Amino acid sequence: MSGEDAPAQQQNAEEQKQQQQQQESKTPAESPKTESKPDPPPSSASTEAAAADTPAPAAEKAPEEDTFSYRALVLTGYGGYDKVKLQVKKGKPALKSGEVMVRVKMCGLNFADLMARQGLYDRLPSPPVTPGMECSGIIEAVGEDVTDRKVGDKVLVLNRSGMWQEVVVVATTHTFLMPEGMSFEEAAALPVNYITAYLMLFDFGHLRPNQSVLIHMAAGGVGIAATQLCKTVNDVTVFGTASASKHEVISQGGVTHTIDYRTRDYVEEIRKISPKGEHSHRLDIVLDPLGGSDTHKGYNLLKPMGKLVSYGAANMLAGQKKNLFVVAKTWYQQFSVHTLSLIQGNRSVCGFHLGYLDSETELIAQAMAAVMDLYRQGKIKPRIDSTYHLEQVGDAMRRMQERNNIGKIILTTEPMKEEEKKEEAKKDEEKKKDDKKKDDKKKEDKKKDDAKKEEKKEEKEEAKKDDKKAEEKEEAKKEEN
Repeated sequence: MSGEDAPAQQQNAEEQKQQQQQQESKTPAESPKTESKPDPPPSSASTEAAAADTPAPAAEKAPEEDTFSYRALVLTGYGGYDKVKLQVKKGKPALKSGEVMVRVKMCGLNFADLMARQGLYDRLPSPPVTPGMECSGIIEAVGEDVTDRKVGDKVLVLNRSGMWQEVVVVATTHTFLMPEGMSFEEAAALPVNYITAYLMLFDFGHLRPNQSVLIHMAAGGVGIAATQLCKTVNDVTVFGTASASKHEVISQGGVTHTIDYRTRDYVEEIRKISPKGEHSHRLDIVLDPLGGSDTHKGYNLLKPMGKLVSYGAANMLAGQKKNLFVVAKTWYQQFSVHTLSLIQGNRSVCGFHLGYLDSETELIAQAMAAVMDLYRQGKIKPRIDSTYHLEQVGDAMRRMQERNNIGKIILTTEPMKEEEKKEEAKKDEEKKKDDKKKDDKKKEDKKKDDAKKEEKKEEKEEAKKDDKKAEEKEEAKKEEN
């Protein structure tokens, strides 16, 4: 069973619950808990006593399997933040040959998760399903034929889906040993962002000294990873777009020229910033997570032999609902119309999607090894924006979708304390009140606006009547004369 298959356990929860209740009526036992360790099996003495009184069942499950439970975030349908719910799964996942079971500590949140929630990411199985492409934790069990991992190993995990839960089962090839000194937060922040940035810059881009790179959303997880990787090559000029409030942070992180995309045209800004020269206002590499018209703008900024790497469609979240395949097809058709200009321009356009490389284990392993080596050398270090409990996943997703984060947003599997839950409930209640006040104010303002419009309409009608009366009087005077 892999991480993405885990939701099947949820569908059998009621049946398992009934079986458990039947067993509890025979032998007293604690009810299942969502903590990180399963309940211990009954002592040998109590087992013998029970066996003396009643015959043993023909195929009785191990007590550990009956009591094993873990919490998981489940996408129950497509739509808003409330579609991702925290649920309890029961039953110990089975280990196949070559697989390991990991007790998850931290999970990473990615833009693909936002798109998946809205039904725009076709690499995620249909709901109900547990999202999440990356996590970090400790190996708790190993399957047959596993020789390169052992119980107790600290690992980071990269998988197509199923990582947002307390326990995951994956192939060993999807796990990577954490370097000494790396925190679980950093480990969960590293796989998707840094592998994506590394493959785009070095495999597609062939980044070399004295080149220039445009990084959109430079304050996001991939943006910060790409900036740090650019600084591992001598004399690379980095243009980074982000809102003005994030400029200081990304400048300190290595962005050479910051551009506020909300108030400035980044195309014009890049041309202004660059020194004079035939191709000086153009770029060697453009990393494009936006799509749409920004892809065309980025392409036009490339110098000869330049490369644009399209790896997302963030503009879709605020626009029309389409899956990535449809977007890619439309985008390709647009460029195909201008095949001749594409050839004559001596520029290349690449598409990258880490979710479609999950079978390329050797390629991923090579990139991960390079990234880990850079981490050990101190040349890269994930920046953690914020950490949320699983119970707060809606707030975490909202923060990313509204582009308020600077760096990686992390989900921790550590349960919220009662005090925190009370505080969270209080905040939610206050937020509801604030939202209601805002809605009431909007309604009131609309009423006022409608009243003003009606008043103006009446005034216009009165003015027309007055004008008509004046005209009639004028006509009457003319007739008298």
